[in-house]
Amino acid sequence: MSVEPYGADEESAAVLRTVGRVVKMCREREGMTQAGLGTAIRYSEEQVSSVERGRRAPTESFLEAADRVLDAGGLIAGLKADVEKARFPKKVRDLAKLEAEAVEICAYDNSVVNGLLQTEEYLRAVFGSRRPAFSEDEVDRLVTARLTRQEIIGGPHAGTAFSFVHDEAALRRPVGGKMVLRRQLERLWEVGHMRNVEIQVLPLDSEDNSSLDGPFHLLRLKDGATVGHSDIQFVSRLTSDRREIQILELRYGIIRAQALTPRKSLAYIEKLLGET
Repeated sequence: MSVEPYGADEESAAVLRTVGRVVKMCREREGMTQAGLGTAIRYSEEQVSSVERGRRAPTESFLEAADRVLDAGGLIAGLKADVEKARFPKKVRDLAKLEAEAVEICAYDNSVVNGLLQTEEYLRAVFGSRRPAFSEDEVDRLVTARLTRQEIIGGPHAGTAFSFVHDEAALRRPVGGKMVLRRQLERLWEVGHMRNVEIQVLPLDSEDNSSLDGPFHLLRLKDGATVGHSDIQFVSRLTSDRREIQILELRYGIIRAQALTPRKSLAYIEKLLGET
């Protein structure tokens, strides 16, 4: 995990400080140094120090190991649920930071092309269609932010795996006009040939769609955690609740099976290009 908890607000920061004090109290009670604790639980001294200062959200394995080594009787391990909530507070909006931490990003979209794949003119058309209307300055700011997020595809993040499933409707809607759509489809076809990207299409004539509830993302992070994200109407929501993640993973697995294979999807996009 990042040294700073994602989107940390004062409430979550207070929780992490409390957890750090508990770990420190138990360590000092046992007469152990930070370096000694780190060696015993196979973490570095710097990591132990960061946890005790409330600057790092400890993993489950850290808490369980520290509880066992420090003979805390469940006092430290019992903080896992509190740490999980503090790790992803409700007001988190810094999606780009989470994406940068992800080793795999999966997304389903049914209305417009996924934001990480949008061309500049396409996303300007998307933002320009919102009502109440954004001002020109707001559109420019949103466009810049979206283009910055797109830098995770390729470059230093080329090791990140990307999986996108689009409902065919999203690829047929002429957002910004036919030429804008055509260039957008060309962008999809180009990115779809990258080794770390898979793009799939769910045809309109498919009788099944496991996510009629709407679009969502799954972000699998470097520490093994998975975060779900949905952005619908007035609600932009991140979740790390295991039950919700299980449901989203189930839906995504099914919808990938319902969609065309990546190879057939690229051929389908090429077909749509011929019709545009």
